[in-house]
Amino acid sequence: MSDTPEADRLPGAPAPRERHGLIGHHEARAMVREAWDAGRLPHALLIGGPEGIGKATFAYQVARFVLAGGTAPAHELDVDPSHPAARQVAALSHPDLLVLRRTANDSGRLPSMIPAETVRRVRSFFGSTAALGGWRVCIVDTLDEMNAQGANALLKTLEEPPERALFLLVSHAPGRLLPTIRSRCRMVALRGLAPDEVAAALEDLAPDMPDLDRSRFEEAAEASEGSVRAALTLLSGEGLVVRRRTSELLDTLPAVDPKALHALGDSLQGDRGGALESFVSTVEGWISDHATGRRQSPSLLLARLPEVWDKVRRAAVDADVYNLDRKTLVFRIFATLNEAVRP
Repeated sequence: MSDTPEADRLPGAPAPRERHGLIGHHEARAMVREAWDAGRLPHALLIGGPEGIGKATFAYQVARFVLAGGTAPAHELDVDPSHPAARQVAALSHPDLLVLRRTANDSGRLPSMIPAETVRRVRSFFGSTAALGGWRVCIVDTLDEMNAQGANALLKTLEEPPERALFLLVSHAPGRLLPTIRSRCRMVALRGLAPDEVAAALEDLAPDMPDLDRSRFEEAAEASEGSVRAALTLLSGEGLVVRRRTSELLDTLPAVDPKALHALGDSLQGDRGGALESFVSTVEGWISDHATGRRQSPSLLLARLPEVWDKVRRAAVDADVYNLDRKTLVFRIFATLNEAVRP
């Protein structure tokens, strides 16, 4: 497993291209297999859904299947890991596979966007014949990390795809993409996993991640909101502890104990294995539950929820980007929440 930072991989976890087991998403897999068997596989699949639910893993599974010429058991997409195409996809060495993603620069840091010059490789890739005489596959992970210039460069090939070309486009928020891109793809909407599916995915990852605490799998799966990535984040460091503390304080609004806020802020200082992400996601989940009616508070001003959500999001992004004091962030967010709650 590589130590080089990769945008699609949590530290210590296998990359999606290295995973051969995919939990859930049976309808999407069946759709691809049926289209392949009928000779009607679309030239572009837009794979959308929440972060961390297996979209990239699904994309690589489809890529292995197609590049292996459909070599898989009936009604399945699973290619034998020993198949040459499977090994080459895992190593990103297959000559007919192009993967567009954020990669570490010379200083070892990940850029915030996929460079446009990287996207321009698409035209030359599809402009030549397939090295092995079969399909050519391009995976974009993710479209959300591509600027307008890059998206337009991609669109040119999407509009006039060559024979036996397949685009697998991953997006956390497909509704925000250019309509011209969406209109040229078949949408594959993946949903969050059920808690038992998240737990099964954690068990599947456990041999590659021996430091995971199996005794906390069920708790992490229940709190993950269907995301394996979120569950892994919760299992690392202070994630689950921070989530519990944050939930308890949210339930006391507007009469929050300042000492408890200080203690929560202290637990977020430094990089403590996803503690900040866990705090923010718990607050966002609380707001979302009230906005959708899953939770109700007679004192909450529902009309202000979009404004509150936006303030919380911006505060969290600023704290992460500019490495601001975590305790200040906690007080700032709870002050924002207090404004939306009346005694």
